[in-house]
Amino acid sequence: MRVRHVEAQDRAAWERFVETRPSTTAYHQLGWKRVVEQAFGHQTYYLVAEDDQRGITGILPLVHLKSLLFGNYMVSLPFVNYGGLCSDDLESARLLLQSAIEIGRQQGAKHIEFRDQCPSEQGLPVKTSKISMVMGLPQQAEQLWDAFSPKLRSQIRKPQKEGLYARVGGKDELGSFYAVFSVNMRDLGTPVYSKRFFEVILETFPNSTWICTVYNDRRVPLASGLLICFKGIVEIPWASSLREYNRLSPNMLMYWTALEHSCKRGAKTFDFGRSSPDSSTYKFKQQWGANPKLLYWHYWLRNGGPLPELNPHNPKYQMAINLWKRLPLAMTKLFGPAIVKNLP
Repeated sequence: MRVRHVEAQDRAAWERFVETRPSTTAYHQLGWKRVVEQAFGHQTYYLVAEDDQRGITGILPLVHLKSLLFGNYMVSLPFVNYGGLCSDDLESARLLLQSAIEIGRQQGAKHIEFRDQCPSEQGLPVKTSKISMVMGLPQQAEQLWDAFSPKLRSQIRKPQKEGLYARVGGKDELGSFYAVFSVNMRDLGTPVYSKRFFEVILETFPNSTWICTVYNDRRVPLASGLLICFKGIVEIPWASSLREYNRLSPNMLMYWTALEHSCKRGAKTFDFGRSSPDSSTYKFKQQWGANPKLLYWHYWLRNGGPLPELNPHNPKYQMAINLWKRLPLAMTKLFGPAIVKNLP
């Protein structure tokens, strides 16, 4: 058995592996290599374990992030909720991890983060502070509607009574999505991704990604989310709304439209994305019927020590977050992408 870097001629075999293994996610598709490289310019290392009889027995996508501000490290995978190595056996997993560590040492990385969905059998330190909120979907959206509480149905009807309406599209909805997303990120004190990032996602996966947007009667976008479908699972990793219109509950109509669209596409599961237990976003997702699923983020640490905390909850970033909230929107859109490209 051996481990090597993926090559162009491996595409079909890689995608076949991803399609047929239960532990793989949308982000293990080889197209995400293109997304990361074109949108951010990062160096990627996509590794395959294989033997002569069985072909590919494991895969591991890695992205190298390096900056003066946040340091030198690697992630599988950054910017999204899932990643990590996927293998058919322990030996493949061991060799993939060994190769990743060798690359990490060669590149001077201080740590490697593996965004797994299950506990590792490789003895790595683990962080379990985040969960995904996931719910099963019936065959018909009407069945889902009937299962909702009267209170939830009333909250969904409210924006409709206020004249709001929803649309589901592709690149034609990108401008509306980004208009809402960039304002929301500024208000949270978080640097915004470039519009190009989402454009490359939609270009790379035109048949499995959509944008759901809620508008008012003047066609102003009030809430929007990007949907990604893979193996019967629809995920909404990026969703936002304009705070000044919260009283109209555009978020409720946006999520209902996303769920309705997912049922129509034949999806079996809806993934509301990542949350912290008992947070406001956790409770919002829970009201729809979503259940928590623990995430296991494993780490290789070059020099040992505490697990990295590159997130907005780290107190050392609080001053910068408060300052960012007060910046003009145009400035955050200009400088934000250069900062956030090096945040996982």
